[in-house]
Amino acid sequence: MSEHQFKGRREDLRLVTGRGRYTSDHHFDGQVAGHFVRADRAHAKIVRIDIDEAKRLPGVLDVVVGSDLAATGWKGAPAMAFFKGVGGSSVRVPFRTGLAQGRVRFVGEPVALVVAETENIAQDAAELIAIEYEDLPIYVEPGDALASGAVPLHEDYSDNLAFDYEYGDRKSTEPGFAEAAHVVRVTLHAQRISGNPMEPKSCTALYSASDDSYEVCIPTQGAGDIKNSLAAITGMPPEKFKIRSMDVGGGFGVRNEVYPEFLAVMLAAKRTGKPVKWLGTRSETLSGDHHGRGADLMGELALDAKGRFLALRVEWLVNLGAFSSNAGPLINTVAAPTSSAVSLYDIRAVHGRHRLVFTNTTPTTAYRGAGRPNVAYLWERLIEDAAEVMGIDPVKLRRRNLLRKNAFPFKTPTGSSYDSADPARLLDTALQAADWDGFKARRKAAQKNGKLRGLGLALFLEPSGGMGKEQVEIRVASSGKLELYSQAGPSGQGHETVFPVLVADVLGIPDDRVELRYNEPTAPKLVGVGTFGSRSLICHGAALQAAAKEIVEKGKKLAATELEVAPTDVTFDKGVYRVTGTDLTISMKVLIEKRWGEAAHPLDTNIMFDIASAFPSGAHIAEVEIDPDTGSSAIVNYIAADDCGNIVNHKLVEGQLHGGLMQGIGQVIGEHIAYDNESGQLLSGTFMDYFMPKAHNLTPVTLIDCGVPSPFNPLGAKGAGEAGATGSVPALANAYLNALKMAGVKKLEMPYTPARVWRAIQDAKAANGAA
Repeated sequence: MSEHQFKGRREDLRLVTGRGRYTSDHHFDGQVAGHFVRADRAHAKIVRIDIDEAKRLPGVLDVVVGSDLAATGWKGAPAMAFFKGVGGSSVRVPFRTGLAQGRVRFVGEPVALVVAETENIAQDAAELIAIEYEDLPIYVEPGDALASGAVPLHEDYSDNLAFDYEYGDRKSTEPGFAEAAHVVRVTLHAQRISGNPMEPKSCTALYSASDDSYEVCIPTQGAGDIKNSLAAITGMPPEKFKIRSMDVGGGFGVRNEVYPEFLAVMLAAKRTGKPVKWLGTRSETLSGDHHGRGADLMGELALDAKGRFLALRVEWLVNLGAFSSNAGPLINTVAAPTSSAVSLYDIRAVHGRHRLVFTNTTPTTAYRGAGRPNVAYLWERLIEDAAEVMGIDPVKLRRRNLLRKNAFPFKTPTGSSYDSADPARLLDTALQAADWDGFKARRKAAQKNGKLRGLGLALFLEPSGGMGKEQVEIRVASSGKLELYSQAGPSGQGHETVFPVLVADVLGIPDDRVELRYNEPTAPKLVGVGTFGSRSLICHGAALQAAAKEIVEKGKKLAATELEVAPTDVTFDKGVYRVTGTDLTISMKVLIEKRWGEAAHPLDTNIMFDIASAFPSGAHIAEVEIDPDTGSSAIVNYIAADDCGNIVNHKLVEGQLHGGLMQGIGQVIGEHIAYDNESGQLLSGTFMDYFMPKAHNLTPVTLIDCGVPSPFNPLGAKGAGEAGATGSVPALANAYLNALKMAGVKKLEMPYTPARVWRAIQDAKAANGAA
């Protein structure tokens, strides 16, 4: 990439100077406002909804309720129910449309949509709607929802088990546990958290009666996927939907599906004949956006007398929420945990069972890391406990069981094929950078100041990419610039910067002659599923590079015609076509800028591309310090040695790692979507109650590139977007527990808030008779 030195992200100036275009910035002529009425209880039958008074308020245009959605015949939003469970079972996907019908199942579920001339009128009218409920039993925890006698949340099912899934081979683990010298067991809780994008969930919809079509403006990570989902829901052809998604203020996995509110707004636009705009609030984001994490984790590890890993058994009890979201039943609960099950360790016998459960809480979905942090958290806690039980140094125990570099590509006992890695290098690099051996001295110095110092190590491997084919197109514009089209929905990754460089490198032209176009009215119809799972570069980037290479081949024929030679006599290098054995040349730039007199430029290229998953890995080390008198803490050092394969742009990868790291920090030290177990009321529905990490929570981070190229894609790249979240959760948890161990605390679940840490220390003192 030497010819294309990093000059900053192309998109940044527009975004930081207030010239970005988000959903709230898009306006249709004559648009009106929408406001949702939401359930104020977790589980109840809807006995009656009285909307008459609201409709009489001057300025109110319509009130849409569940029966109106039912009358459309629209289907429920699709879910990724691809995997088969125990006995060939499938994921249960209860019907869910835009507004609750007959029953509400979680606090914040939309029940009615008021449409009025202004937002203020819509809010006033919403307060006039009277809803009579008949309360039903409430289940916040999955164990309670599965208990004998629990009332099913959905009438179509006999219980609340949404999916029972197994992977690996239980029988293969039996010899290992039978002959093990040591068996360690841990139970952990990965608390529910909110994706909390900066831009709240919103929707503006315009219906055209002349051709029975919709134009829908939303923040999304994949417009193509949204279009296909809307087609499946409504039964209309995909071309009847124009999805506008310009700049997106954060995705993180929670902006990747058709939310119920979108359907209600669309129907309101059709009923009123006016464009309807709904802008969500932060409280609606916290209560209505699909949440992340939320699982009870159990693992047991069998070891021989020398500390070799013999077999692993895992059980997850997943709080799926009240419905099956699009990704919730698959990516974060089934697919990613299965493919990353062995992490970086050489273990040949694995069995896992994951049970997904309906509860009276907001549905959960894939959130940055999407199951991978849970896998790493469980593995690394098992290893720490095993090291303590056996009296082995935890670093030595890990090293003893690492996969070797020459073992890759590695076929796992759960069916995945890991592409490449150098686990020993990752470990050694991180240990050296963290001055691991000097920690004892630092701990003693902290003790003199009355502080508890802890050190935590975590290794991980995770899947990235895959999940479907991507179609891309490169066009020559009338200006002579190249326009790139892809279904990769940008939400901060730097697509506008990286993709043009990839194409320019192949073609040997300046990268400022290449522009990324996304989701514009003149964009071609492309197949693709969008931006998620750290797949942008691996899938979309590789596809665009392949398209550029096809342009080079097309250019050979054009060059041969222009130079009056056979195509076989033409070579291409650094943007110039040359005729072998002569001084005849013609540049790619000339071929691009030439007007060929055809409707389409002969270099225009459209291809379909399919790429296998790649598997980034890493070794992260965190060092923390706790004040036992207050429970407050600080991260004093953080090392991240990561294998992201070949890196196209180091600055953008650093930004991705920092972002993921901050979200991992948030989960470990404070973030928590909390519900009252008896009432099902959301206890963390505003930023007064829901912690968000801030800049001062992050110490300067040392990021070290330990990339091993992936043989599974032409770029040799691996994902980078989720590594920070995946590695930081177990590394920080180990560091906090290592520090708290000095105070006699044996176990503490996340988040490690000052109050929880202080309480744990006091309880440990009391238990030890020191209070």
